[in-house]
Amino acid sequence: MEEEKSKSGRIAASDDVEVSAYLEIAKAKAGEKPLPEELAPAPERETVVVIDFGAQYNLLIARRVRECHVYSDLVPHDAPWERVAALKPKGFILSGGPSSVYEEVAPMAPPYVYESGLPVLGICYGMDLLAHQLGGKVASGKRREYGHAVLHQNSIESPIFKDLPPSMTVWMSHGDYITELPPGFRALAYTDNSPIAAMGNGKGVIGLMFHPEVAHTTHGKTILKNFLYEVCGCKGNWTPSNVALENIARIREQVGKGRVICALSGGVDSAVTATLVHKAVGDQLTCIFVNNGLLRREEPERVLNVFQRNMNMNLIYRDASERFLHKLEGVVDPELKRRVVGEEFIKVFEEEAKKIGQVDFLAQGTLYPDVIESQAPESKASAKIKTHHNVGGLPQKMTLSLVEPLRYLFKDEVRDVGLAIGLPEEMVWRQPFPGPGLAIRIVGEVTKEKLEILRATDWIVMNEVKKANLYRRLWQSFAVLTSSKSVGVMGDYRTYGYVVAIRAVTSEDAMTADWARLPYELLATISNRIVNEVPGVNRVVYDISSKPPSTIEWE
Repeated sequence: MEEEKSKSGRIAASDDVEVSAYLEIAKAKAGEKPLPEELAPAPERETVVVIDFGAQYNLLIARRVRECHVYSDLVPHDAPWERVAALKPKGFILSGGPSSVYEEVAPMAPPYVYESGLPVLGICYGMDLLAHQLGGKVASGKRREYGHAVLHQNSIESPIFKDLPPSMTVWMSHGDYITELPPGFRALAYTDNSPIAAMGNGKGVIGLMFHPEVAHTTHGKTILKNFLYEVCGCKGNWTPSNVALENIARIREQVGKGRVICALSGGVDSAVTATLVHKAVGDQLTCIFVNNGLLRREEPERVLNVFQRNMNMNLIYRDASERFLHKLEGVVDPELKRRVVGEEFIKVFEEEAKKIGQVDFLAQGTLYPDVIESQAPESKASAKIKTHHNVGGLPQKMTLSLVEPLRYLFKDEVRDVGLAIGLPEEMVWRQPFPGPGLAIRIVGEVTKEKLEILRATDWIVMNEVKKANLYRRLWQSFAVLTSSKSVGVMGDYRTYGYVVAIRAVTSEDAMTADWARLPYELLATISNRIVNEVPGVNRVVYDISSKPPSTIEWE
C-alpha cells in the first residue's frame, strides 16, 4: 500500500494488525477505554427536549446540547405528551422560528411544557412564546436586530450566566420585542437595541432573545451548559461508551434470537452499525459486501481485512463489478446512474440474502439528520427538505424489520461511538462517500478506462491531503473526471487529455458546505502529480463553489 504509518502512530486500515492494536487507537482518540467483553448496563439517559418551531438552527440546538453530554431530541411543536413523556425529559428548550406570536396561526408551546414544572429555556421566538403565553406582551419592533450585538448583564444573579463576564458578544436575529414582562419575571440582560434581551423567573424558566447555539455567540456553549447542569440538574452521561452500551442492549432486546443482515459499504455509518449489531447478537448477523466496481482503490481489501479477518464477522463478499459496468453502458444522466446503481445493488443484495435462509431483520446506518430531513410534515412550522435513501427508499414489499442503532445520532457522535467500540481510526474518520460511488464522479458515461483514471487521480488527492494533515478538517475531498478534454503539451508532443476537477469542502452535516481554501502549494503538488502520474489527464482545475447554490457532488 502506498500510504505509510504516520509519525503520530496511525495504523492504516489495510495493515495486517490485530484488534488489540485498533483498540489502543480507539482508547487514545476517544479518551476512554473501549468496551469490555462483559458489558455493564448503561446509566439511565438524561433528555432535554427541543420543541421545534421551524428555526433554521433547531437541529443545531440539539447538537450543541449533546456536545455537553446530555441527550437531546427534536420534536414538533404539536407532538403529543405521550411521545414526549416517553423520553423522560429533564427540561425543555423552545426553539426560534419564523412566526410572530401575535399572529393568528402562530404555533404555540403545548400546555404540558408549563404544566410539567420542568425547567424551560426559550430562544428567540421561544422567548417571545414564554412572554406571550405567561402574561407578558410582545410587539413588532421599529428596527430589526440581526447580527452581532453586545449583551450586558443586569445586576441580577442567574444560573444561566454563571461564571460569565458581565458583557459578551451574542448573535441576534429578530424583529419582535418584549414590551412587558410576564408576572414574576425580571430582565436579566440587555443590548443597545433590546432592553429585555434575557429574562427569568428564578424558578427555572428563562428566555434568551439571542442564539446561544451558533458559533457567533462567544459564550453560547457555556450558557447552554449552565442551563443543562445548573438549572436542569443534568449529570452529563451521554458519552460514546454509554451510547454504545445502550444501543447494544436495545439491539439484543429487539432481535432476540432472530437473524440480521447488513449491507457493508466500507463507510463509517455501515461499519459502526455492523459492529454494534455484532457485539449485540454475534453470529446472528451476516454482513453482505457488494463490490460494484465503483469503489476507490484498495477499498474492498480494507473492508475484508477489518471485518472478516480482524473482527471475525460472518461476511459474504460478492464481486459484481462487470455486472454493474454492463448496466451502466450508455448511461449519461446522473439520476439514471443513481437509479441503475441502486436497483442493481438491491438485486445483488437480495440474491445473496436468499442464500442465507430465514432472515428477520435488516440493519442499516440511518442517521438523525436523515430522519429529520425525511420525516413527514409532522410539524407545520418547518418544511420537509428531502427524502433520504435510508429512510424513504426502501422496497415497499420488504418484509424485514429494521434495526437502526444510529437513528438518533449525528455523524460526529457516530465517529465517537465507532472509536469506543474498537473500530480503526482510518475507518471511523473516513470521509463520506456516495452510494453510487465513482459513477457520479465521472461526468458522462462510466467506462472501465475512466474508472481507472479516476481511481488513480482520487488516490493522489487523498494521499496529498493526508500528508498535509488536512483530511480530518475537510468534510470531503475528492477528484471528478469531467467530460471535457483540452489540448496540452507534454515533452515535445501535443496531447488531448481529460480535465480533472478537484473538490474539497468544509461542513458540519452536509446540509450546507463551503469550498475549502486549500494552500496553493498543496494544489500545485496535487496538480503536478496528477498530470505526471495519471495517463490521459493533462489539466487540473479546482472547484470553488459552495452549497448552496451548488451541491457537494457534481452529479
